[in-house]
Amino acid sequence: MSILAILIPLSLVLLTVAVTAFVWAVRRGQFDDLETPAIDILADDSAPRHVSESVRDPHAD
Repeated sequence: MSILAILIPLSLVLLTVAVTAFVWAVRRGQFDDLETPAIDILADDSAPRHVSESVRDPHAD
């Protein structure tokens, strides 16, 4: 049995999986907004995060 008899069907299966994943992502809207995530990383947080009282060690006092 030639190795091509294994590799060609395997490559067709992998191609089918890749195309199916791409079509699924397009239908779910993964590529609708490509600019906002790049801008969001540059935005400052509105308020600094503080450790809440419930998270602090009660035995620290």
